[in-house]
Amino acid sequence: MDEHVPVLVDEALEGLAPSGDGLYVDATFGRGGHTARLLQALGREGRVLALDRDPQAVAAAAVRFPGEVRLEVVHAPFARLREVVRERARGRPVRGVLFDLGVSSPQLDAADRGFSFTRDGPLDMRMDPTTGEPASAWIARASVEEMRSVIATLGEERFARRVAEAIDASRRGTPITRTVQLAAIVEGAVRTREPGKHPATRSFQALRLHVNDELGQLKAGLEGAFEVLAIGGRLAAISFHSLEDRIVK
Repeated sequence: MDEHVPVLVDEALEGLAPSGDGLYVDATFGRGGHTARLLQALGREGRVLALDRDPQAVAAAAVRFPGEVRLEVVHAPFARLREVVRERARGRPVRGVLFDLGVSSPQLDAADRGFSFTRDGPLDMRMDPTTGEPASAWIARASVEEMRSVIATLGEERFARRVAEAIDASRRGTPITRTVQLAAIVEGAVRTREPGKHPATRSFQALRLHVNDELGQLKAGLEGAFEVLAIGGRLAAISFHSLEDRIVK
């Protein structure tokens, strides 16, 4: 099973303060690191309801937690959190909800998922490959202005127009379908780089956020969490960049 080491586990558990018999929602199962710690903190009557939009994560749950009757894992984006809880909670109050936002290391490490600019693979970037549009398809049809807006807004890339124009010039000759192909185009358009950071970092972040509607998903997920939380219930969110931080706060 591919591994993912969860971050801020102790802080997340402290924020949730799990009680032995409570129901808790892990809105971003990943490879189950936070879920495992939640289960350790719960008693025999405690329950964890976990969601993940990535079917590979759901499959990994069956391998990591075989026969764990206190755990139910659902293939769903956390934008559907409210709906999933109402279907699966069986009337139990939700004592806590956890969000660990962003891309996971197994997704980055798998070249065929298309998240990494350092690994050659199809330019996909979908967290759920069974639905939606891969990044390559969006790049093929988006206008220069659409690309500039996405890269500037979601990637906070100051050379967004140069990147969009470089993509446009390149796609006229050859379709952009591979990760390293796009990374090379961006590298040629970004004049300066931040120390220790690849010049394609911000553009790849922007495309990933756009393809997966991550900020829209987060807003819907948080709204759902606050609706399903019982009185006195707790929410913990781990975020890694300012766009998420602004929504979480």
